[in-house]
Amino acid sequence: MERLFCPPGCGAATGLSSGFNLASGVRHLMVAVMTVLTRDDYEKARELLMALGCAIRQSIINSRLELDNSVLSEVAGVTEADTIYTIDKISEAQVLRWFEAQWPMNWPVCLVMEGLEGDKAVVYPLGTPEANCIWTCIIDPIDGTRPIMYDKRSAWSLCALAPWHARGNTLSDIAVACMTELPTSKAGFADQFSAVRGVGKSGVRALRYNLFSGVGEEFELRPSTAARIDHGFGQLAKFFPDGKAVMAEIEAVLCEELTGSRHHVSPLLFDDQYISTGGQFAEILLGHDRFCADVRPEIYAHIGCGTSLVCHPYDACCWIILDELGCPVTTPDGAILAAPLDTTSPVSWLACANQELYQQIQPILARQLSLLCSVQPLQ
Repeated sequence: MERLFCPPGCGAATGLSSGFNLASGVRHLMVAVMTVLTRDDYEKARELLMALGCAIRQSIINSRLELDNSVLSEVAGVTEADTIYTIDKISEAQVLRWFEAQWPMNWPVCLVMEGLEGDKAVVYPLGTPEANCIWTCIIDPIDGTRPIMYDKRSAWSLCALAPWHARGNTLSDIAVACMTELPTSKAGFADQFSAVRGVGKSGVRALRYNLFSGVGEEFELRPSTAARIDHGFGQLAKFFPDGKAVMAEIEAVLCEELTGSRHHVSPLLFDDQYISTGGQFAEILLGHDRFCADVRPEIYAHIGCGTSLVCHPYDACCWIILDELGCPVTTPDGAILAAPLDTTSPVSWLACANQELYQQIQPILARQLSLLCSVQPLQ
């Protein structure tokens, strides 16, 4: 049997459908059991992700009280996707405990998370066949491990849900998402943003938690409405030495085409290298940045660099929060994000604070990457 899912507010009813198996030439009655997820179900899913984010945040705060930075920054392992540090293992253990104790028994979920590579799919409740799942949940417990393990800058815990499909899920299937700030030790507040797909701005929630009282207060997210990049923050992600010169040149061309020159007596475009996709998304949501793009997969392929340190689906899983708020997020060539929900696929993306900025930036970025791909790869 096949489960069919409806987006929030679709109003579909349970029913039967019939069809033909053309490969065998035999007519079959294909019975579909339609699990209609209501608006209340999606809100329940959001609340679960919010609770999970808060649990991860508290586990990181507690670990800081017990362990020194030198311990939290120790290498605990290396996977196909990334280097795993001690602080990562702490958060991953918290996620597994939380799902065992808190996830609803009647909502089987397939968990996709860094640190589980090489194992069979982890399904909750434990022992449930994957084919019985209603949800796929993709999680990055700590996005921004490197800054937070040195208590340098907030990391973000990212989690998202997509209705489970036997064919596999992609980023385009994400229906609910939540990102939770993991603050440094001196912080008194931490933010949390969430969204339900298809609801629009009214479905985006932003809370600022007082870390002493635990109380979260709603506030309004206000992305920049600026029509130009002048005197604003905007950048390509270029965190590491590999490919940095190539990405800086693309950035310079972008600045030149948008402002008339790459050289100004007083710089017009400011750069902020926040080593966290969630952090980069947050800077746009909060009105701090005009745009950000991550094209490391294309650049690394061009220079022949085999590094795994690129954006992965779990890093970009909260893209719908920006999209619902009216901040365009696409691939650099303008397509919807559709990488499989796994822990290894590379993801390139462009996010802008508003549609007007996107219409200016996306064609230039796409053209520059096309030109790059047309020249002989660097050795």
